[in-house]
Amino acid sequence: MAREAGENAPAPACDRHDARPLPVTVALRVRLANGPAERAGALALRRAVFCGEQAVFTDSDRDAIDDEADFLVAVPLSAGATAAPVLGTVRIHRDAPRRWWGSRLAVDRLWRGHGRLGAGLIRLAVATANARGCDEFLAHVQAQNEPLFRRLGWITLARESLHGRAHCLMRADLAAFPPHPDPATGERLLARRAR
Repeated sequence: MAREAGENAPAPACDRHDARPLPVTVALRVRLANGPAERAGALALRRAVFCGEQAVFTDSDRDAIDDEADFLVAVPLSAGATAAPVLGTVRIHRDAPRRWWGSRLAVDRLWRGHGRLGAGLIRLAVATANARGCDEFLAHVQAQNEPLFRRLGWITLARESLHGRAHCLMRADLAAFPPHPDPATGERLLARRAR
């Protein structure tokens, strides 16, 4: 999962997924992506973070998992029916009958640093899988994000290097993430933009 806090270097202008200004504090909806536009927004945000900011990938972070994964997004409620910018995203997928994975956690650089947006995405990701019969939820977490995940009830299973970066293989404590009754509606949360 991508880091939720850290470098604040701007992504190159061509990689910014949305340039519309939003208020300093905004009400968000964290939920399953609703249609192709939100999936495209999630992919654009991931490209800005993983290719533009972190240079983990050169041109694209897309892989075969994207074809089967569910995308979760954080979008402003104020956008109403218009195309809302995706301010955060994570994907989840099942690789065995009751084992799920979370990956590609990305939060817009202007909305990092408070932990609320990343934590909200993580909580809903695990709660969604838990509602679908998950017995084990895993993620490869960039090492600098290990403290956030540990605060949310995750345990570290191993340390490894992926894409030339230190990662932790981590497992969620499913008891801390009860099954979510309606991931398509998700959760409302308030987030504060970095200054």
